Amino acid sequence: MGALLILPVTGVGEVRAGDDLAGLLARQAELLEGDVLVVTQKVVSKAEDRLVAVGPSDPEGRRRLIEGESTRILRRRDELLITETHHGFVCANAGVDLSNVEEGWVALLPVDPDRSARRIRDGVRAAAGVEIGVVISDTFGRPWRQGVTDVAIGCAGVAAVVDLRGTRDALGRELVATEVCVADELAAAAELVMGKASGIPAAIVRGVDPSWLRRGSVAGEIVRSPAEDLFR
Repeated sequence: MGALLILPVTGVGEVRAGDDLAGLLARQAELLEGDVLVVTQKVVSKAEDRLVAVGPSDPEGRRRLIEGESTRILRRRDELLITETHHGFVCANAGVDLSNVEEGWVALLPVDPDRSARRIRDGVRAAAGVEIGVVISDTFGRPWRQGVTDVAIGCAGVAAVVDLRGTRDALGRELVATEVCVADELAAAAELVMGKASGIPAAIVRGVDPSWLRRGSVAGEIVRSPAEDLFR
């Protein structure tokens, strides 16, 4: 694979419930065939009306909301809960987030992020006439490592995982366990030009391997089942 180009999508403005997010992005992004459009969870949640009013002085209400978005609570420490969401994501506070929303409101994760990605992909195709991949990204912490990074919570038209098992490394040895989570890598790369406080809700990743551009699903490819998990 050659060089990648990562371009921020600016000028989208504030997204509100019911907005045609795909149309907004298609108008502001100069998309080419084969691009991957990475879109932040926050604007997807806003467009899909996944904002809930919770007072800043109501931690109990926020806790109940987090528990309602969770299938189980894995750990508690003060106000921090590590939970498993109905999507199968293990994350802090079930993804319930106060950043980049008006005071008194919190954003919930999309109900079905893969479906959200498909909807954006279909909308961009209708508006701009190009076939692209779409990744919905969100910021997650990671066990045993400091700092946060963006990961994919939904995707469409681009592989979530690329299976390299059976291929050869640079020294000719067969790879027997290598599966690359390219959707997470695309999400993290795009975040470098979007930032956390710049108001840039999307980025274009150009130059991805064409073989990655296929039907993709975070739920189907990335989420590890509890039976394969050594820590749950």
